[in-house]
Amino acid sequence: MAEQIWRRTARPMTRQNLWRALATSAIQIARTALAEPHSLTIEHCPIGLRRLPAPLDRFRIVHLSDFHHSPLTGREQIERAVEIANSLNPDLIALTGDYVSHEREYAAPCAEILGRLRARFGVYAVLGNHDHWTDAPLISDMLRAEGIKVLVNEGMRFEAHGASFWLAGVDDAMVGLEDLPLALAGSREDEMKLLLAHNPTVLRRASRLGVDLVLAGHTHGGQVAWPRRRPPRRLRQGLGRHGETQIYVTRGIGTVVLPIRYGCPPEISLLELHCAPSPHA
Repeated sequence: MAEQIWRRTARPMTRQNLWRALATSAIQIARTALAEPHSLTIEHCPIGLRRLPAPLDRFRIVHLSDFHHSPLTGREQIERAVEIANSLNPDLIALTGDYVSHEREYAAPCAEILGRLRARFGVYAVLGNHDHWTDAPLISDMLRAEGIKVLVNEGMRFEAHGASFWLAGVDDAMVGLEDLPLALAGSREDEMKLLLAHNPTVLRRASRLGVDLVLAGHTHGGQVAWPRRRPPRRLRQGLGRHGETQIYVTRGIGTVVLPIRYGCPPEISLLELHCAPSPHA
């Protein structure tokens, strides 16, 4: 009886109804994609590091990247990211490039906003491909004028709480200026090494040279992330590893080409470092 009723009341999907359903879905997706760039999320990720000195257990790093200050990413979005980052009370803030997209006039405003960042032991930065395509010397000077330490294929022994590790930064690989051996020159073989890089393709090279943790951006998480049956071949976001080297790739703050995101909202990364026991202990 129930089957007979269903047969009498069910209607086949007409071409008009199909197009109406597709149009409704497209509108919903478009609304989400236009709204998502303004939906900042905080990703809290604990990371265990075998060579992290004990006094630095629970050391907090806020990682920001890919601001792309431009007509597509306005002051308000970057100011909100800075405000939230400061509220997390970080020990260190790491910036991994692409402060502007193409226009030089956005360099000074972006640097001024980022100059409001506050961390107990400072703010450190590297450059990205868009910075070079715009005006790398200008952007570097603007950031340094705001008290931000820009690392260009260089490193330093970072000290806090009576302990230390090697903090390094490389120039962008996409424009052919990365020099990882130079950035690690002066480091000790047995000390923990933290590397800032814009492009996550540095991971394999960093692994060969004994880097413990890489922080990178560049990918935007894909910016538009459709559901996949298989995971992507390369890490686009989050925590990954190659050998003994771990990497965290942030989705970043801004957008390029179009002011849209879908399935990968802008991100403020709160990374909490922990002392991990040696696997050979």
